[in-house]
Amino acid sequence: MPSPFPGMNPYIECPDVWNDFHDTFIPLVREVLAPQVRPRYYIRIEEHLYIHEPSAGERFPLGRPDLSLHAAPQAVPAAGGTAVAAPASVGMPAEVEVERFPYLEIRDRADGPAVTIIELLSPVNKAASGRDQYRAKVRRVLASTTNFVEIDLLRAHEKMPWKELPACDYYAIVSRHADRQGDDPRAGLWPVKLREQLPTVPIPLRPGEPEPLLDIQSLLHRIYDTADYHLFLYEFDPEPRLSASDAVWAAQLLHPETPPA
Repeated sequence: MPSPFPGMNPYIECPDVWNDFHDTFIPLVREVLAPQVRPRYYIRIEEHLYIHEPSAGERFPLGRPDLSLHAAPQAVPAAGGTAVAAPASVGMPAEVEVERFPYLEIRDRADGPAVTIIELLSPVNKAASGRDQYRAKVRRVLASTTNFVEIDLLRAHEKMPWKELPACDYYAIVSRHADRQGDDPRAGLWPVKLREQLPTVPIPLRPGEPEPLLDIQSLLHRIYDTADYHLFLYEFDPEPRLSASDAVWAAQLLHPETPPA
């Protein structure tokens, strides 16, 4: 069953669903592209690693009892019934949240460095917690000979600072190394509005070589179907919320038998 939306499904942007979609999208892209690039190239899944350590004010020892319920620590009874107190105590380590977000590298079998990197943006990439780290990585890629593809299917958070990026809900950017030479470096752009179909974009390899195609809309429909999103996706409103007119439009797609208000 394909998604009922002609383009991006805004309900997939909800945080509880997005990580599942992201983690499914990247391997599926490899599955689709691998037959188009072999035998010269192979595709590896790599990961961004984000470590979120709580600030000093947020840290607390794990397992600490609620002081309102327990006025004093209790000794632990030994097997024979006698309480045995420890000679000292230690605090538990603070919780550290680790997030991993996969991306793709297309590599030449004869040459180790990546020929092309493909990124699907996540909320961590776009939000303050990981934005600077991600942008630093993009700058390194753009300064190299590696091609770069960035796909943004999230309306939330500020868009990446690509020059002359028009108003859009989603986009795909294809940056070929050859197009970054000279005084006016450029990149191909596919801007998309909520009600528009997601694009099919070329994936650059070496100069002069045929470029495989990535049909983003087809991938979304496949994931929607195999993940059974229709069974639970519409129990809550999209995040971010839709405008009033877009909410009416979405309701008509989800419930076509209902006459418009």
